[in-house]
Amino acid sequence: IQMRRGETVADTARVLSRYLDGLVIRAYEHHAVEEWARNATIPVINGLTDLHHPCQVLSDLFTIREKTRRLKGIKIAYVGDGNNVANSLIEGAATMGMAISVACPSGYEPDASIVEWAREKAERTKASIEILRDPYVAVKGADALYTDVWTSMGQEKEQARRVKVLAPYQLNARLLAAAHPDAIVMHCLPAHRGQEITDEVLDGPQSVVLDQAENRLHVQKAILIRLLRDR
Repeated sequence: IQMRRGETVADTARVLSRYLDGLVIRAYEHHAVEEWARNATIPVINGLTDLHHPCQVLSDLFTIREKTRRLKGIKIAYVGDGNNVANSLIEGAATMGMAISVACPSGYEPDASIVEWAREKAERTKASIEILRDPYVAVKGADALYTDVWTSMGQEKEQARRVKVLAPYQLNARLLAAAHPDAIVMHCLPAHRGQEITDEVLDGPQSVVLDQAENRLHVQKAILIRLLRDR
């Protein structure tokens, strides 16, 4: 691979398509993965971008179903930064007929085009999509509470401001108590303990974060089987 010396993504994707059965791409900019997918002749899996994290959320939906025995009608509350995980959770909830309430401060909302798409999808699947400011309103009646880091890849210079603005959205014992009594606690890890989530909640009896982490392995294997079984 000679990309640092000027070889284009298009040329590299075409060559790697002759060598491999599939590609997993983790990239900061979502359009970069789309460029790989346009030019490759093999399956291209989005491992993570600034806009989406579909492999993570497929695992999350699997974990929710594992714990609750269903997806349709389940309410998930996401609190914190409206990042790539939040975007993909919204898409997943809309597709599966779930209710999702996202609580975030102004300026930290999920992608507007994704929310619009999800609300249109929700009309057909009977899902519910809410973007709220108050985390306590968002978690009311929730079956699953989800949070993620406040500073994502490429946002390191904003960390101090983000920690200050997002502090009221910490997933702590008080916020957990406002949800359904049997609500599960989710985080895609790694966690910044004491920021977006407290030790007490992350290590508590309602936390399923280690099950989430294990299920990433199983769901990624399923994705590979689905995409590669006929090649």
